[in-house]
Amino acid sequence: MSNVARNTLIATALVAATGLSFAARPGIGAPIRNPLTASAFTDATGARSFMGTMQIKVTNNSNEVVRVPYWQLPGSDESKSFRVLHDGQPVTYLGKIVKRGAPTDADMVSFQPHETKVIKVDLASTYDLSRGGNYTIAFNSLLDGARTLQGRRIGDAAGRAATLASNPISVYVDDRSPLLHLNQRKPGGGGTVTYQNGVGYAGCSATQISGAAAGLSQARVYTEDGKNYLNAGTQGARYTTWFGAITTTRYNTAKSHFVSIDSAMDQTNNNIIIDCSCHQNYYAYVYPTQPYRIYVCNAFWSAPTSGTDSKGGTLVHEMSHFNVTAATDDHVYGQSAAKNLAITNPDQALDNADSHEYFGENTPHQN
Repeated sequence: MSNVARNTLIATALVAATGLSFAARPGIGAPIRNPLTASAFTDATGARSFMGTMQIKVTNNSNEVVRVPYWQLPGSDESKSFRVLHDGQPVTYLGKIVKRGAPTDADMVSFQPHETKVIKVDLASTYDLSRGGNYTIAFNSLLDGARTLQGRRIGDAAGRAATLASNPISVYVDDRSPLLHLNQRKPGGGGTVTYQNGVGYAGCSATQISGAAAGLSQARVYTEDGKNYLNAGTQGARYTTWFGAITTTRYNTAKSHFVSIDSAMDQTNNNIIIDCSCHQNYYAYVYPTQPYRIYVCNAFWSAPTSGTDSKGGTLVHEMSHFNVTAATDDHVYGQSAAKNLAITNPDQALDNADSHEYFGENTPHQN
């Protein structure tokens, strides 16, 4: 048996692969089962109170170099990749959620064959740990875009991508912990806010205001059209392409999302703020607990006003993230991945912001 086949079998036994997968690129060969495993640990054992930091050990069990987008690994404050429960109930995520394009080489973290990386994580900076009591914490990330150095996608032949998940750990925060007195994250804005037509623009130039206003106008067209489609009960390819198989429950979820997103988008009471202070190569990001401030970044300015991955669509994507609208997450990015997600995991598609964006943009047009 070859080393690749042997390690594939080992990884199959170690890690269950669920969700999205990618077909092999021409000439590359079949996808490889996930060779990565993760384990969580902390020093807060016994009577010692948890202070918000923990460590995740990630190991490459194969003989191949594996490359993973950095935001799918623990330690990034740009993704919601932990499940944190307080006395059995999910706690609030306080970090940012980012709309990205496809990962580039600069975004990839490499794991050499059989390499282990130990990554320190400060959960207190991104999750609300301000109550005493028992917490259960586990890392869980979908490896969308992970691949070997040879370009083989991490996934399986059945169309499922790998999930990198750790063991859950149980910790205790006592009533004297400084975590109980931490303020929730309140990021600074982009400077002076200029208001035009009931919308605020923070730290934006006149050119940026013009471009963002055009994007917002287009976003309102998208959300109104999406809301009307769903309110009419239409069950066409437009829905199934982005949200998958129709059930009454799932359809009603999509409908409620677009009613809420459209209502938020239509505000002209100075609640929406477009913040131009971001200079990273994202499209945009938001803090889901802080409606309705949307930070637009470098890729936003080069995007078209309408169409796929447009300014208008980006603003739909971001508005869907707020907890008061649809509370979506970023499970996958891009049209191809979103289409696959609708097929393999319709429930997750309804929680995926790009799926809402592409349903709204509806390019190419479908009924």
